[in-house]
Amino acid sequence: MAGSAPATSPSSTTTSPSTTTTVAAGGVPAPPPAGLGPGAIGPAVASLEQRLSSLHYEVGRADDRFDQNTAYAVTAFQKVNRMARTGRATDDVVAKVNSTTAAPAALVPEGGATRVEIDLNRQVLFLYERGSLSKILTVSTGNGKRFCSEGVCRNAVTPVGAYAVNRQARGWETGPLGSLYNPQYFNGGIAIHGSRSVPASPASHGCVRIPMGAAEWFPSRVTLGTPVYVAGSGAVPSPTPPSASPPGPSAPAPTEPTIPPITFPPPTTAVLRTTPTTL
Repeated sequence: MAGSAPATSPSSTTTSPSTTTTVAAGGVPAPPPAGLGPGAIGPAVASLEQRLSSLHYEVGRADDRFDQNTAYAVTAFQKVNRMARTGRATDDVVAKVNSTTAAPAALVPEGGATRVEIDLNRQVLFLYERGSLSKILTVSTGNGKRFCSEGVCRNAVTPVGAYAVNRQARGWETGPLGSLYNPQYFNGGIAIHGSRSVPASPASHGCVRIPMGAAEWFPSRVTLGTPVYVAGSGAVPSPTPPSASPPGPSAPAPTEPTIPPITFPPPTTAVLRTTPTTL
């Protein structure tokens, strides 16, 4: 949901503290990276997070600390506005955040009051609830590369089309290619799921990776039958998704590879399951 508008706006990103010192060739310290980034703290970060939250970007807890969730929110904003996907809030990014007043245009305006829209070109996910834009998430989808699993070879793609959530699972599910957290299946073995690695560009085997923080609440905001629209390369699906049905035995299962923990440890309440053989 949208957060409250900030009382003040960050006017400069030059106050970001430098947590490390990079030494350039010749032993001369390199200047710290521009803008606000991971490790930055203070009122400018709090104002940035509040403003991003009011624009529907998922920042996690809006405080005065620039953490991984903040970086993901900045990346999502950069993607939507077709800016460089750095995850850092440089002065031009902050200026754009402060000047933005309108929500991004819907991909499928008649797609249903509650729906999920995935833009493959910009690598973002839009969650609509009660007819209004609720959340914007950065995602990473199929990278288009050839891969083989269990004797079958195919390209890692996230197909464009109109679908619906047809199976939901809680905790970790493990398949031939690795593990998925809180997966929401919508096209055979393809799911929206939490991942500890959500690069700014396509990197999955076909699934739609979302940040782990968002994956905690996402399943409670969608139900079986929730429309899922995947758009890309100028193709926009028709707003008539198929009814939810269990994935068939022949459905591909492009589950994700296991990735060493980066930021988020598995929740203590997570349940480890084995991916059903029907996937």
